[in-house]
Amino acid sequence: MQLDIETRQIDTNGISMRVAVAGDGPLVILVHGFPELWYSWRHQIPALAAAGYRVAAPDVRGYGGSDKPPEVDAYRMRTLSGDIVELIDALGGESAALIGHDWGAPICWNTAMLHPGRVRAVAGLSVPFFPRGPVPPLQMYRGLYAGRFFYQLYFQEEGVAETELEADVRTTLRKVYYGASGDNEGPPLESGDLNRGLLNGRIGPDRCPAWMTDEDLDYFVAAFEAGGFRGPLNRYRCMDADWAELTELSGAKIFQPSFFMAGSRDLVRHLVPGYDLYVDPGAHCADFRGQVIVDGKGHWIQQEAAKEVTEALLRFLSGV
Repeated sequence: MQLDIETRQIDTNGISMRVAVAGDGPLVILVHGFPELWYSWRHQIPALAAAGYRVAAPDVRGYGGSDKPPEVDAYRMRTLSGDIVELIDALGGESAALIGHDWGAPICWNTAMLHPGRVRAVAGLSVPFFPRGPVPPLQMYRGLYAGRFFYQLYFQEEGVAETELEADVRTTLRKVYYGASGDNEGPPLESGDLNRGLLNGRIGPDRCPAWMTDEDLDYFVAAFEAGGFRGPLNRYRCMDADWAELTELSGAKIFQPSFFMAGSRDLVRHLVPGYDLYVDPGAHCADFRGQVIVDGKGHWIQQEAAKEVTEALLRFLSGV
């Protein structure tokens, strides 16, 4: 895919980040999730730039062309928020609208709370905003998933998931991208095997779904073959440390204009068994501008429903 997008290395918060940049105007930063890259926003970047925004989509630390510190603590939420704020500085902006998907959404939500003067608006894709809970998240998940597989718990022991996911990166990504998509007709991605890991027995079709070309998959595969999965997995290993560290966020709300979007078949929707997490995504947002749920689409919403996401984000941004 030929895109009129410049990628550059930018020093921020003690690391070098690869950042895709396009356009001129008010700054919009797009933050990807796991296991993705700036390239996940390939459909939105040109459209937002053409609409009059300066768009920047980094490879989050640990991914792609950005630095990959090996230490678990290098991926705490306060540090990741610092990466975004210093990226705003490096791009010459006083503030930015932040849009995040998957883990990128909590990065954006938390940056909006920790640095409110630097974030003029915030949108989350797939993951709504939730305030800091009464117990550490891993403790909650161990109770909810007692005796059952849950991928976020599986990711905790260093080296275990890395070994499985890195054994055949192309097969890993085919299974992960298909398994969490709206196209999946097999078992849900989060229901792996306690004894055999995340991918065993999972469908990984030879042909990519319609929303991802073979060339697109090649781009992701090359990046993860080169960089591995340790950095991305370390984000999951910081969840309880974040809970202990970010006590000032207890009861905090999002005060900036905010927006939420997801697919109706997104696995995050029922991450807490027995609950629909998409029922009231603006409950803790003081200036919530609405939500869009795209029927039949799954987790990779900005790729699966590229046109719908682009149009919804342009509507949101035009009002802030």
